[in-house]
Amino acid sequence: MKMQMDLTLFGTGMNADYILSIAFPRGYTLFMAHSDRKAGVLLHITSLPSDYGIGDLGENAYKFVDTLADSSVRLWQMLPVGPTGYGDSPYAARSAFAGNELMISPRQLYREGYLGIEDVLDKAPQSERVDYGIARALKMPMLRRAALNFMDSRKNDRKDYEAFIRKEAWWLDDYALFQVLADEYNDSRWFLSWPRELKIREEGAIRNKREEKAEEIEVYKILQYFFYKQFMALKLYANERSVSLIGDIPIFVAGDSSDAWAKRELLKIDENGEQEASSGVPPDAFSADGQLWGNPLYRWEEHIKTGFRWWIDRFKKNLELFDIVRVDHFRGFESYWEVPKGETTAKNGKWVKSPGQQLFDALKSELGDNLPIIAEDLGVITPEVEELRVKNGFPGMKILQFAFAFEDGEWQTDNPYLPHNAEKLSVAYTGTHDNNTTKGWYDELDDGMKDYVRRYFECGDEEVLWRMIRSLMASPSMYAIFPMQDILGLGADARMNVPSTCGTSNWSWKMKAEDVSSPSFQGIKYYAHLYGRD
Repeated sequence: MKMQMDLTLFGTGMNADYILSIAFPRGYTLFMAHSDRKAGVLLHITSLPSDYGIGDLGENAYKFVDTLADSSVRLWQMLPVGPTGYGDSPYAARSAFAGNELMISPRQLYREGYLGIEDVLDKAPQSERVDYGIARALKMPMLRRAALNFMDSRKNDRKDYEAFIRKEAWWLDDYALFQVLADEYNDSRWFLSWPRELKIREEGAIRNKREEKAEEIEVYKILQYFFYKQFMALKLYANERSVSLIGDIPIFVAGDSSDAWAKRELLKIDENGEQEASSGVPPDAFSADGQLWGNPLYRWEEHIKTGFRWWIDRFKKNLELFDIVRVDHFRGFESYWEVPKGETTAKNGKWVKSPGQQLFDALKSELGDNLPIIAEDLGVITPEVEELRVKNGFPGMKILQFAFAFEDGEWQTDNPYLPHNAEKLSVAYTGTHDNNTTKGWYDELDDGMKDYVRRYFECGDEEVLWRMIRSLMASPSMYAIFPMQDILGLGADARMNVPSTCGTSNWSWKMKAEDVSSPSFQGIKYYAHLYGRD
């Protein structure tokens, strides 16, 4: 596909002094998520270019917002932003409430006077992908120095910090202690390697550790203050440029998280810290054994007793950072696959009902009727799950890579993922973080399927990607969102994640500095104007 258009690169428009002058903490407002048509980009913070080994909340994040705003892109979708553990999956964070310390911008801390010039000049080796080990080795000592300098400072930020730790104590106290203990024992798996008195949270042992490790605990609290201050400044900047942020809430918490350690009464974890059952999905055409995820499951009866307080607080916290949240594995709010303790596969699990509607009623009573939620409703979805989504007015997801099917010798033209079948209450994607890039996906199709795709879009091989983007822009779906890799036209080597695998290629894709303002955004801008998404 050829278009004649101006390929001038965009300026950044970033005013660092303005950003640093923003007071903290800020409140949040619920974003009316379902009001009009918008275009968006899926890019995780860690994928931004950086001199420190991993993308952060610094100047490139602001440059990216400028590019989106200048390209009539109104949505920036990210993956979960919590602190990652083993495997560095953002869907297995060490906290459902904390931010990832590695996303803190050292240069921002330098501008505020908490790091010296010698700190920010210490850069990571250049690499094509994020190396979390190198990033941690470089950034964590740097961030600790900044936190210690903050402790010694007499700046006005101190009052803001004290207000922050009072407001967030309900999760921050346990999280900071958890991270200190994970450092001490070199393992976040509290249920395996921590002393029993700490594993079971014996009151005296917890009190002693809080006293013994007071300084280290405060360091983690300060780092959370840094994260939230920087993120809220970015959100305000984005909103002022008419860009809304979309976050992601994994339905389950990780077993090696501060949530599982400190809130086990809300989870199917016994008094000795052992999981009584685990999450997963049943066997299907793709896996004869199903998928055993291993997350602890909820004691929903305990959540009902508290009026779903933990969930309300979780959504509130996410809606401070984001205008809209995507809820991962939405079908689990209708029923979930429970695998008994001791099973090595998911085959012998069973479906168990969840009180999804009660939960959403509780959320609406506190947050308002127009919950800004996108439901991840992929996979085998029952009528009950669909009813739960539609009743609450949540848009589902339509993945274009899933749209092309051949059955009984016929193309399935009624496939719900095809653009001509899309409903307005939906969010259309070429692919997600779990899919191959669209170019990589197309390159791997057999000749027959490629022929169908070419026929559907009436184009040749080289034009398929942008014809797919165009079709979603033109579709009835309220939002059309594209992974950054697809906008750049990248192949399979730029894939973000391969589900059910663990390795350094997952969660580590990083774009080049020049790609932050890629000329390809001119094509997105053209379609946004053409199809009323600006």
